[in-house]
Amino acid sequence: MTQQRGGGTESGRAYETVARAESERGEVVLRRRPAEPGSTGQGEFVHELRVNGVTVMDTSNTTSERRLATATLARLDRPARVLVGGLGLGFTVHVLLDDRRVDRIDVVELEPAVVEWMNRGLVPETADVMRSTRVHVRIGDVRQVVADAAPGSFDAVLLDVDNGPGFLVYPQNARVYSDDFLSSCAHALRPAGALAVWSSNPAPTLCDALERAVGTCQRVETATVLGSREATYHVYVAIRSASARTAIGRTRAVVSGHGRQGGRRQ
Repeated sequence: MTQQRGGGTESGRAYETVARAESERGEVVLRRRPAEPGSTGQGEFVHELRVNGVTVMDTSNTTSERRLATATLARLDRPARVLVGGLGLGFTVHVLLDDRRVDRIDVVELEPAVVEWMNRGLVPETADVMRSTRVHVRIGDVRQVVADAAPGSFDAVLLDVDNGPGFLVYPQNARVYSDDFLSSCAHALRPAGALAVWSSNPAPTLCDALERAVGTCQRVETATVLGSREATYHVYVAIRSASARTAIGRTRAVVSGHGRQGGRRQ
Protein backbone atom coordinates (compact mmCIF):
# COMPACT_ATOMS: atom_id res chain seq x y z
CA MET A 1 0.00 0.00 0.00
CA THR A 2 1.18 3.51 -0.78
CA GLN A 3 0.11 6.23 1.62
CA GLN A 4 0.63 9.92 1.10
CA ARG A 5 -0.33 13.31 2.37
CA GLY A 6 -1.15 15.81 -0.29
CA GLY A 7 -3.84 18.16 -1.36
CA GLY A 8 -5.44 20.17 -4.08
CA THR A 9 -8.61 21.85 -5.19
CA GLU A 10 -11.60 20.35 -7.00
CA SER A 11 -14.83 22.14 -7.93
CA GLY A 12 -13.60 25.11 -5.95
CA ARG A 13 -13.15 23.07 -2.76
CA ALA A 14 -9.78 22.43 -1.13
CA TYR A 15 -9.06 18.87 -0.05
CA GLU A 16 -6.30 16.90 1.63
CA THR A 17 -5.35 13.35 0.70
CA VAL A 18 -5.29 11.34 3.93
CA ALA A 19 -4.33 7.95 2.47
CA ARG A 20 -4.01 6.30 -0.91
CA ALA A 21 -3.63 2.69 -2.07
CA GLU A 22 -3.44 0.66 -5.26
CA SER A 23 -5.13 -2.70 -5.60
CA GLU A 24 -5.82 -5.02 -8.52
CA ARG A 25 -9.03 -3.07 -9.03
CA GLY A 26 -7.29 0.29 -9.24
CA GLU A 27 -6.78 3.32 -7.01
CA VAL A 28 -8.49 3.82 -3.65
CA VAL A 29 -8.19 7.19 -1.93
CA LEU A 30 -9.36 8.58 1.40
CA ARG A 31 -9.35 12.36 1.47
CA ARG A 32 -10.92 15.12 3.51
CA ARG A 33 -12.11 18.70 3.15
CA PRO A 34 -13.48 21.29 5.56
CA ALA A 35 -17.16 20.65 6.36
CA GLU A 36 -19.57 22.91 4.51
CA PRO A 37 -22.45 24.77 6.19
CA GLY A 38 -25.43 22.42 6.38
CA SER A 39 -23.35 19.26 6.53
CA THR A 40 -24.93 16.64 8.81
CA GLY A 41 -21.54 15.17 9.67
CA GLN A 42 -20.29 15.46 13.22
CA GLY A 43 -16.72 16.56 12.59
CA GLU A 44 -14.99 19.64 11.28
CA PHE A 45 -13.96 17.70 8.17
CA VAL A 46 -15.85 15.74 5.54
CA HIS A 47 -14.08 12.46 4.74
CA GLU A 48 -14.49 11.10 1.25
CA LEU A 49 -13.79 7.63 -0.17
CA ARG A 50 -12.90 7.55 -3.87
CA VAL A 51 -12.34 4.57 -6.15
CA ASN A 52 -10.67 5.11 -9.52
CA GLY A 53 -11.48 8.80 -9.36
CA VAL A 54 -15.15 8.21 -8.46
CA THR A 55 -16.51 9.43 -5.12
CA VAL A 56 -18.43 6.46 -3.73
CA MET A 57 -19.13 7.71 -0.22
CA ASP A 58 -18.51 10.65 2.08
CA THR A 59 -19.43 11.78 5.56
CA SER A 60 -21.27 15.01 4.67
CA ASN A 61 -24.61 13.19 4.75
CA THR A 62 -24.80 9.54 5.77
CA THR A 63 -28.58 9.28 6.03
CA SER A 64 -28.95 6.64 3.33
CA GLU A 65 -26.14 4.44 4.66
CA ARG A 66 -27.83 4.53 8.06
CA ARG A 67 -31.21 3.87 6.45
CA LEU A 68 -29.85 0.64 4.97
CA ALA A 69 -29.55 -0.60 8.56
CA THR A 70 -32.66 0.96 10.10
CA ALA A 71 -34.99 -0.12 7.27
CA THR A 72 -33.77 -3.69 7.69
CA LEU A 73 -33.87 -3.78 11.48
CA ALA A 74 -37.42 -2.41 11.51
CA ARG A 75 -38.61 -5.49 9.61
CA LEU A 76 -37.05 -8.09 11.91
CA ASP A 77 -38.06 -9.40 15.32
CA ARG A 78 -34.70 -10.92 16.24
CA PRO A 79 -31.78 -9.74 14.07
CA ALA A 80 -29.16 -11.66 16.06
CA ARG A 81 -26.62 -12.19 13.28
CA VAL A 82 -26.16 -9.81 10.35
CA LEU A 83 -23.89 -10.00 7.31
CA VAL A 84 -22.80 -6.69 5.74
CA GLY A 85 -21.27 -6.63 2.28
CA GLY A 86 -19.15 -3.48 2.09
CA LEU A 87 -17.56 -1.78 5.11
CA GLY A 88 -17.32 1.62 3.44
CA LEU A 89 -16.85 4.33 6.06
CA GLY A 90 -18.62 2.30 8.73
CA PHE A 91 -21.93 4.12 9.15
CA THR A 92 -24.20 1.16 8.39
CA VAL A 93 -22.33 -0.99 10.91
CA HIS A 94 -22.42 1.86 13.42
CA VAL A 95 -26.23 1.84 13.35
CA LEU A 96 -26.38 -1.95 13.65
CA LEU A 97 -24.26 -1.73 16.80
CA ASP A 98 -26.80 0.63 18.35
CA ASP A 99 -29.39 -2.18 18.27
CA ARG A 100 -28.74 -4.46 21.21
CA ARG A 101 -30.72 -7.24 19.54
CA VAL A 102 -27.78 -7.69 17.17
CA ASP A 103 -25.28 -10.11 18.70
CA ARG A 104 -22.84 -10.45 15.81
CA ILE A 105 -22.05 -8.45 12.68
CA ASP A 106 -19.96 -10.10 9.96
CA VAL A 107 -18.52 -7.52 7.57
CA VAL A 108 -16.93 -8.38 4.22
CA GLU A 109 -14.83 -5.71 2.51
CA LEU A 110 -13.04 -6.23 -0.80
CA GLU A 111 -10.41 -3.51 -0.40
CA PRO A 112 -7.73 -4.25 2.25
CA ALA A 113 -6.78 -0.57 2.44
CA VAL A 114 -10.29 0.42 3.55
CA VAL A 115 -10.11 -2.07 6.44
CA GLU A 116 -6.66 -0.78 7.41
CA TRP A 117 -7.77 2.86 7.37
CA MET A 118 -10.81 2.09 9.48
CA ASN A 119 -8.70 0.10 11.93
CA ARG A 120 -6.41 3.12 12.27
CA GLY A 121 -9.36 5.38 13.04
CA LEU A 122 -8.83 7.69 10.08
CA VAL A 123 -12.59 8.37 9.98
CA PRO A 124 -13.20 9.72 13.50
CA GLU A 125 -17.02 9.47 13.43
CA THR A 126 -16.92 5.67 13.15
CA ALA A 127 -13.58 4.86 14.79
CA ASP A 128 -15.33 2.85 17.52
CA VAL A 129 -16.87 0.42 15.01
CA MET A 130 -13.70 -1.60 14.55
CA ARG A 131 -13.14 -1.91 18.31
CA SER A 132 -16.43 -3.64 19.00
CA THR A 133 -16.23 -7.34 19.90
CA ARG A 134 -19.53 -7.82 18.05
CA VAL A 135 -17.95 -6.81 14.73
CA HIS A 136 -15.97 -9.37 12.73
CA VAL A 137 -14.35 -8.02 9.56
CA ARG A 138 -13.10 -10.18 6.73
CA ILE A 139 -11.24 -9.05 3.64
CA GLY A 140 -12.70 -10.78 0.61
CA ASP A 141 -15.59 -11.11 -1.80
CA VAL A 142 -19.04 -11.18 -0.22
CA ARG A 143 -20.20 -13.56 -2.96
CA GLN A 144 -17.77 -16.21 -1.74
CA VAL A 145 -18.75 -15.68 1.89
CA VAL A 146 -22.42 -16.13 1.02
CA ALA A 147 -21.65 -19.21 -1.09
CA ASP A 148 -19.77 -20.78 1.83
CA ALA A 149 -22.44 -19.99 4.43
CA ALA A 150 -24.61 -22.76 5.82
CA PRO A 151 -28.35 -22.49 5.16
CA GLY A 152 -30.05 -20.09 7.53
CA SER A 153 -26.80 -18.60 8.83
CA PHE A 154 -27.98 -15.00 8.95
CA ASP A 155 -31.00 -13.05 10.08
CA ALA A 156 -30.16 -10.31 7.60
CA VAL A 157 -27.82 -9.64 4.69
CA LEU A 158 -27.10 -6.00 3.82
CA LEU A 159 -25.36 -5.16 0.54
CA ASP A 160 -23.67 -1.85 -0.20
CA VAL A 161 -20.81 -2.96 -2.41
CA ASP A 162 -21.40 -0.57 -5.32
CA ASN A 163 -23.70 2.23 -6.42
CA GLY A 164 -26.49 -0.10 -7.55
CA PRO A 165 -27.08 -2.14 -10.69
CA GLY A 166 -27.39 0.88 -12.99
CA PHE A 167 -24.41 2.88 -11.77
CA LEU A 168 -21.45 0.56 -11.23
CA VAL A 169 -17.98 1.64 -10.18
CA TYR A 170 -16.69 -1.91 -10.81
CA PRO A 171 -18.41 -3.52 -13.84
CA GLN A 172 -17.73 -6.99 -12.39
CA ASN A 173 -20.06 -6.13 -9.51
CA ALA A 174 -22.98 -6.74 -11.88
CA ARG A 175 -22.91 -10.29 -10.52
CA VAL A 176 -23.89 -9.02 -7.07
CA TYR A 177 -27.29 -8.07 -8.51
CA SER A 178 -27.85 -11.31 -10.44
CA ASP A 179 -30.64 -13.77 -9.74
CA ASP A 180 -28.10 -16.44 -8.84
CA PHE A 181 -26.38 -14.40 -6.15
CA LEU A 182 -29.63 -13.08 -4.72
CA SER A 183 -30.85 -16.66 -4.52
CA SER A 184 -27.64 -17.62 -2.70
CA CYS A 185 -28.36 -14.84 -0.21
CA ALA A 186 -31.86 -16.22 0.31
CA HIS A 187 -30.32 -19.63 0.98
CA ALA A 188 -28.09 -18.07 3.66
CA LEU A 189 -31.05 -16.37 5.36
CA ARG A 190 -33.27 -17.89 8.00
CA PRO A 191 -37.01 -17.95 7.14
CA ALA A 192 -38.41 -14.41 7.45
CA GLY A 193 -34.87 -13.02 7.28
CA ALA A 194 -34.17 -9.86 5.30
CA LEU A 195 -31.99 -9.06 2.29
CA ALA A 196 -31.42 -5.32 1.78
CA VAL A 197 -29.60 -3.67 -1.13
CA TRP A 198 -28.51 -0.02 -1.44
CA SER A 199 -28.87 1.72 -4.81
CA SER A 200 -28.09 5.26 -5.94
CA ASN A 201 -30.85 5.17 -8.57
CA PRO A 202 -34.30 3.58 -8.85
CA ALA A 203 -33.85 -0.07 -9.82
CA PRO A 204 -37.21 -1.73 -10.55
CA THR A 205 -35.47 -4.70 -12.17
CA LEU A 206 -33.56 -5.25 -8.93
CA CYS A 207 -36.81 -5.24 -6.98
CA ASP A 208 -38.24 -7.78 -9.45
CA ALA A 209 -35.15 -9.98 -9.00
CA LEU A 210 -35.48 -9.78 -5.22
CA GLU A 211 -39.14 -10.77 -5.47
CA ARG A 212 -38.19 -13.82 -7.53
CA ALA A 213 -35.26 -14.91 -5.40
CA VAL A 214 -36.26 -13.94 -1.87
CA GLY A 215 -39.81 -12.72 -1.33
CA THR A 216 -41.85 -9.55 -0.99
CA CYS A 217 -39.71 -6.50 -1.77
CA GLN A 218 -40.18 -2.90 -0.68
CA ARG A 219 -38.32 0.23 -1.77
CA VAL A 220 -37.37 2.77 0.90
CA GLU A 221 -36.44 6.21 -0.43
CA THR A 222 -34.10 8.62 1.34
CA ALA A 223 -33.98 12.25 0.24
CA THR A 224 -30.70 13.96 1.09
CA VAL A 225 -29.10 17.34 0.54
CA LEU A 226 -25.50 17.20 -0.63
CA GLY A 227 -24.01 20.65 -0.64
CA SER A 228 -26.03 22.64 -3.14
CA ARG A 229 -27.95 19.75 -4.66
CA GLU A 230 -30.61 17.28 -3.64
CA ALA A 231 -30.51 13.54 -4.24
CA THR A 232 -32.72 10.55 -3.53
CA TYR A 233 -31.19 7.19 -2.73
CA HIS A 234 -32.92 3.84 -2.46
CA VAL A 235 -32.86 0.78 -0.23
CA TYR A 236 -34.58 -2.37 -1.47
CA VAL A 237 -35.59 -4.76 1.31
CA ALA A 238 -36.92 -8.26 0.66
CA ILE A 239 -38.18 -10.66 3.31
CA ARG A 240 -37.46 -14.33 2.73
CA SER A 241 -40.61 -16.31 2.16
CA ALA A 242 -41.01 -20.00 2.92
CA SER A 243 -40.97 -20.69 -0.82
CA ALA A 244 -37.90 -18.59 -1.64
CA ARG A 245 -36.09 -19.84 -4.74
CA THR A 246 -32.67 -20.84 -3.43
CA ALA A 247 -31.60 -23.22 -6.17
CA ILE A 248 -28.71 -21.94 -8.30
CA GLY A 249 -29.54 -21.66 -11.95
CA ARG A 250 -28.49 -19.63 -14.95
CA THR A 251 -27.22 -16.15 -14.07
CA ARG A 252 -29.55 -13.36 -15.11
CA ALA A 253 -27.88 -10.02 -14.40
CA VAL A 254 -30.28 -7.17 -13.74
CA VAL A 255 -27.85 -4.48 -14.83
CA SER A 256 -29.30 -1.58 -16.78
CA GLY A 257 -25.90 -0.05 -17.52
CA HIS A 258 -22.40 -0.03 -16.09
CA GLY A 259 -19.03 1.57 -16.22
CA ARG A 260 -20.49 5.08 -16.23
CA GLN A 261 -18.24 7.68 -14.65
CA GLY A 262 -19.79 9.24 -11.60
CA GLY A 263 -20.63 8.16 -8.12
CA ARG A 264 -22.87 8.31 -5.13
CA ARG A 265 -21.55 11.69 -4.07
CA GLN A 266 -20.79 14.55 -6.43
